Amino acid sequence: MRKPYREYKQFLTEKFGCRVHKISLDAGLTCPNRDGTAGTGGCIYCNARGSGTGAHERALSIREQIDNSMEYLRKRFKAEKFLAYFQSFSNTYAPLPRLKSLYEEALSVKDVVGITIGTRPDCVNEEILDYLAFLQKRTYLCLEYGLQSAHDRTLKIINRGHDVATFVKAVDATRRLNIPVCVHVILGLPGETEEDMLETAKFLAGLDIQAIKIHVLYVIKDTVLEQMYLKGQYKCLEREDYVRIAARFLACLPPHVVIQRVTGDPHRNELVAPSWTLEKQKNIAMLVDYMETNNLKQGSWFKKSFASISQALTGVSRNSKS
Repeated sequence: MRKPYREYKQFLTEKFGCRVHKISLDAGLTCPNRDGTAGTGGCIYCNARGSGTGAHERALSIREQIDNSMEYLRKRFKAEKFLAYFQSFSNTYAPLPRLKSLYEEALSVKDVVGITIGTRPDCVNEEILDYLAFLQKRTYLCLEYGLQSAHDRTLKIINRGHDVATFVKAVDATRRLNIPVCVHVILGLPGETEEDMLETAKFLAGLDIQAIKIHVLYVIKDTVLEQMYLKGQYKCLEREDYVRIAARFLACLPPHVVIQRVTGDPHRNELVAPSWTLEKQKNIAMLVDYMETNNLKQGSWFKKSFASISQALTGVSRNSKS
């Protein structure tokens, strides 16, 4: 059944003509917000694994990680082709020769039809982007930028280590080279109201982006956020609030943007709260039901005037060459 939003699975099937599945990879890289370059200690919700699988610590090469995942994904999801997803930490945060080696290793594996690269907007430069533009001439490639919120005050609270203007400049530079961009956002960040979250949606609706991942903030062990939660300084979103806000968030987005994710997917043994985030399929079903019941779909509230909101929130033109 078609979702009331442009589902990633459908996009990949249309593009490649078969079932394509992402394989999450851990390249053993780090982040400027953890090594002290951009900040101290990392984002408040991130632990030492950085959303990783721990595969690098187990001394598994990129090829071994892909080979190990392929067999399972073929059986479980009937996948025929695969995207190598460099997920853990910031996957453009290394010297270019090392990055080339990692990406080329992934692309050398049979049935890998492209790569997606998770990173931060302060971790790209002209040299890296020029190489990625060259690489995408021979394969599918998407660059995934973590933004989380369009509000600088929120980025300071979560210790993000960069501002919204940095994100806008990175997106502009990436799109000038025609590299597809996916943006990560988080619903339920400390201090944000529903209006704040919908402003983030409207901000993104005014940018030249091709995909979005919507996460819900959950508390995991060994993070600053866990300490805030235990002290009563942070309250998690209730499921019903997440469903309502996510539905309205999607309604603000332009219809062409691919929705790669609509909820979080925590590791069970790391999760502190809320427990409902473990019920991924139920959460998605509730979201779809809410949208259908309230006659909402992706793009229902989209207006081209949202572009002016993008500029107002950042103070930087999205067409800036700087």
